[in-house]
Amino acid sequence: MNILGISAFFHDSAAVLVQDGRVVAATEEERFTRRKHDDRFPALAAAWCLREGGISADRLDAVVFYEKPLVKFERLLETSLAFAPRGFRSFLAAMPPWLQRKLHLPREIDRGLGGSYSGPILFTTHHESHAASAFFPSPFEEAAILTLDGVGEWSTATWGTGRGHRIELREEMRFPHSPGLLYSAFTGYCGFRVNSGEYKLMGLAPYGEPRYADLILDRVVRLHDDGSFRLDQRYFRYCHGLTMTSPAFHALFGGPPRAAEGPVTQREMDVAASIQRVTEEIVLRMARHVHARTGERNLCMAGGVALNCVANGRLLREGPFERLWIQPAAGDAGGALGAALMHWHGHLGNARVPDPRDSQRGSLLGPAYDDAAVVAALDRMGAVRETLDDGALAEAVAAELASGRIVGHFDGRAEFGPRALGNRSILGDPRDPSMQRRMNVAIKFRESFRPFAPAVVEGRQREWFDLEAESPYMLLVAPVAAAHRGDAGAAAAARGLEKLKAVAGDVPAITHVDGSARVQTVSADRAPRFDAILRAFERRTGCPVLVNTSFNIRGEPIVHDPADAYRCFMFTDMDALVVGNHLMRKERQPAMAGAEEYKRSFRPD
Repeated sequence: MNILGISAFFHDSAAVLVQDGRVVAATEEERFTRRKHDDRFPALAAAWCLREGGISADRLDAVVFYEKPLVKFERLLETSLAFAPRGFRSFLAAMPPWLQRKLHLPREIDRGLGGSYSGPILFTTHHESHAASAFFPSPFEEAAILTLDGVGEWSTATWGTGRGHRIELREEMRFPHSPGLLYSAFTGYCGFRVNSGEYKLMGLAPYGEPRYADLILDRVVRLHDDGSFRLDQRYFRYCHGLTMTSPAFHALFGGPPRAAEGPVTQREMDVAASIQRVTEEIVLRMARHVHARTGERNLCMAGGVALNCVANGRLLREGPFERLWIQPAAGDAGGALGAALMHWHGHLGNARVPDPRDSQRGSLLGPAYDDAAVVAALDRMGAVRETLDDGALAEAVAAELASGRIVGHFDGRAEFGPRALGNRSILGDPRDPSMQRRMNVAIKFRESFRPFAPAVVEGRQREWFDLEAESPYMLLVAPVAAAHRGDAGAAAAARGLEKLKAVAGDVPAITHVDGSARVQTVSADRAPRFDAILRAFERRTGCPVLVNTSFNIRGEPIVHDPADAYRCFMFTDMDALVVGNHLMRKERQPAMAGAEEYKRSFRPD
């Protein structure tokens, strides 16, 4: 049976093909269109999934959409009426996409699949999709489930259980009280883009002190023992306005929101630290409540808030569950995967046999390119390349990295979800104290405070980080081990961005200012090439750790094809590029028109 899961029309549209219960293809529309967070119908992503599965749209048995648009529209109407007449402007702004696309799903699906699909169109609820994406690919026969995000139809957080091929959601929290919208409101207030800047807020938090946390809990959030809460709507406008926060919110936190490109001040750092602390408390209380109600040893999580890897790390260290599994594409893109699996297991009742390593297959579910396609693309770009076998290539890349050079790595299938896990990555030496700034300013063209993640050989994470568990999807933050962290006193004593200058230890490029790191564990069965590079680097340096960041620059999706990879390489200060078995060194490449002007446009004077 062929099932196509679809998420679209809000954030990160995606398509997923499930064949007889196995996820064979999954990708986001943005990778094809090069439009970050593309929310349009994923026509290109769906077409690729069908090609990868060797079928045409007329051979699909079902198309499953990740939420119920009519129920969501009902929520929009009820909210607008409840806040009338204040919500009239936001209601008018919301209507065109609903009237043009969202209320016409059968038509949009027919168009998006080329007019050749005539089978059933099915719908799950938004949080059922999240729950299914969390539990069904997990390695657990049974587990508790927790989903947290902005809002689906009405639900903003749910919990339940999964057993075998069945999921039961037992309690929910409802709009407008939402952990995702709460965090997004503070994201917007600190000058970052809502629905994409939440990572920045999380990265900024360790530079500040949580001096507003008690104020948030006293005035803004009424938090209960079970983790549920109510938000005082006087401080928000997302129900009826065109902004997330109100003048009362701005007065409470000392002034208007930060301008998007303005300087980051100590206030923003302290606000970020405060809402991060509150969010962690919400997640911990919810988890303790779910454990008390279910008695389960294992917990599965999904929804956008499940991408808060700092909260996840605390949950693993301090929470009641023995094991934690988080959907790598925890946001709306993963809803497409959950919708398809919910139909296969939950609605059709097909049996499920958990894979002890999980059935997400490293989340390497996107497009790959054979050598002929790679060579053709590189030759069209005029690339000067060396071709090496796998062993020689790993050694050559390790030598580049050990000499302080920055390497783009493009190999195998693309990752599904927001994290680059080695196949679409930019790599660097974590021992280099200048690497964090070099990568941020000259490669990623982004804020200098942003931290980078370490990739470490699986099993060796226990030596370098305070982390026993595997973390293949880069979704857990853990302290750097004391033996490698160095003296943290200087960073703790510094204030604001001065903390960056005080980071010490054996791996300063991946050690955040609070001594933590967002860890990815790498194994040969999931990522053979990346594992080989890590091991070759360790043989040269004694360090089984590399800096791993996504292969893209600010404002763009992760690179999609070999031409994207080469262009990104030439338009940044990357020193070397690997695509498949081909190695390119920057100094040997012909100049590319516009590259130097592009780099200068991002660099500070």
